[in-house]
Amino acid sequence: MHISTFQDLLTLARQQPIPQRLLCLFAKAELPPDASPSQQADFDAGQGGFLTPLMGVDKAPEDISTFTQLVAEADHVSPHWHLVFVAALQNPHGQPIDAAMVDQALADMTESVHQGQVGAFIPFNRQGDAVHLQ
Repeated sequence: MHISTFQDLLTLARQQPIPQRLLCLFAKAELPPDASPSQQADFDAGQGGFLTPLMGVDKAPEDISTFTQLVAEADHVSPHWHLVFVAALQNPHGQPIDAAMVDQALADMTESVHQGQVGAFIPFNRQGDAVHLQ
C-alpha cells in the first residue's frame, strides 16, 4: 500500500497483526539567524532551512480518530510546528511496548532529525499529506 496521507498510515497500522505504536515527532522549520537574502527567499518559498524537533508523542492507531484530532492535540501544546515525522514501533516478540522502548525510540527519532537523517520516517504536513524532503 502506498502511503500518501496520514489516514493511509492509520489504516495500514490498524491492519497489522502485531500491535503498533505510532511515534509522532513534531518539528518546526527554521532558518539560522545569519541566513542570506537568497536563503530567506528560498525559505519563504517553502525550500531550505533546517528542522528543529519540538515534541514527541506515541499513540496506538486506535487512539487517533483523525489527523485533525492529532493536530488539535499538538496545537494545544505547541502550535508552531510545520511537519510531523511518524514511525511505527512494535515489539518483535508481540509483547506490549513498554515506556522505556517508547522513550528510547523517540529520543532516537529526535537525534535522527537533528542530524537530517529522516529517511526512516514518513513526514506529513499540517494537512496530513505525506511530503518528500530533499
